[in-house]
Amino acid sequence: MRYMMTYDWMETVRNTNQWMGATANSMASYPLFSMVPNPVFNWMSAWGEVTERTFQRMVVKPDWGIRTFTCEDGKDHLVEINTVVERDFGDLIHINVTGRETQPRKVLLVAPMSGHYATLLRSTVKSLLVNCEVYVTDWHNARDIPVSAGKFDVEDYTLYLVDFMRELGPDTHVIAVCQPAPLTLAATAYLAELDPKAQPSTLTLIGGPVDPDATPTEVTDFGRRVTMGQLEQSMIQRVGFKYKGVGRMVYPGLLQLASFMSMNADRHSKAFTDQIQRVMRDEASDHDAHNRFYDEYLAVMDMTAEFYLSTVERVFKKREIARNAFIVDGHKVDISKITDVAVMTVEGANDDISAPGQCIAALDLCTGLADSKKANHLEPGAGHYGIFAGRSWRDNIRPLVIDFMNTNSRKGKSLRPANKNSAA
Repeated sequence: MRYMMTYDWMETVRNTNQWMGATANSMASYPLFSMVPNPVFNWMSAWGEVTERTFQRMVVKPDWGIRTFTCEDGKDHLVEINTVVERDFGDLIHINVTGRETQPRKVLLVAPMSGHYATLLRSTVKSLLVNCEVYVTDWHNARDIPVSAGKFDVEDYTLYLVDFMRELGPDTHVIAVCQPAPLTLAATAYLAELDPKAQPSTLTLIGGPVDPDATPTEVTDFGRRVTMGQLEQSMIQRVGFKYKGVGRMVYPGLLQLASFMSMNADRHSKAFTDQIQRVMRDEASDHDAHNRFYDEYLAVMDMTAEFYLSTVERVFKKREIARNAFIVDGHKVDISKITDVAVMTVEGANDDISAPGQCIAALDLCTGLADSKKANHLEPGAGHYGIFAGRSWRDNIRPLVIDFMNTNSRKGKSLRPANKNSAA
């Protein structure tokens, strides 16, 4: 009950700040106050508007916001989000462009389960939609999953990926971004040994901690420094009475957000101060740069306690995947069994979360794979987000990944070059 009270206390603080922002905005916006030539009322209204939006977004799942797609026929086609596989802890969804002919590449984009929703990859999805059929792992917020659904740890996560790959078939190209890279590698090895006909054509791992010790960072140092008991005591809470997952042990999204923002507190503080000034000057809009970024950044989700703790213990502390000693459902996964899936790694030279060396370690583990089926790319000057969502991804990395897919497609035919479609 102590953990549940803490969870509800955090939600109470968030809710109170949202209410205070709404109250300040409403009160300072009374027409009567416009007669008073004191800027304090303008400041109060602007502060309230920014504060209300900020704390409201923390519990809202963002929309994909991809409504139409302009195809080669010059027409705008509607985009639908279709659920292909529905599970308790996450779905496999298809970003479907209606009325468009099937594209030559079927891509499974494995989104991170690390605090943010899959919509964090919105720009990545848009860029791939140009000439790919895009499928995405849409992980659910643990606070909304009843306790009766059971546990969800790194082994369950891996088995979900196995089932998703089986559903899509062997002509699939898998791209794993950040956190799921090691588990996606394990899922591919699992299929290579137990169901080789379901293996994907290619596997691209982007900025993931396959071997966290290859290049230590602040993240890996933290994982080494704290004990599992300390993590469980300080990070884990029970979902409160407001949500369907009441009683479930989780690593709360609000606690994760506090950690994210504390790493760059000065930058975030300045960003919100500047936004208040812009609102006062009527220079802000609903979809300006600040709101576009923070609407996504502030939208956080709870992780199941068992997933968070098993990730720290088995991926970071014990390095089970890096040592090729990972066990899934009683079966020891052998990464050397990957012999027919082309594997590519992508790293950013300035990545301070998964530093260069951590992801490329996957290629060394694929001892049964021919060198001709291995590729790696180190993007100069790119940070963590830039390698999958920024200019580096659009201009340099994405073309390399598409070429890698073309070269190693199981369809055995030359794929057509990228077209000039666009998503909106």
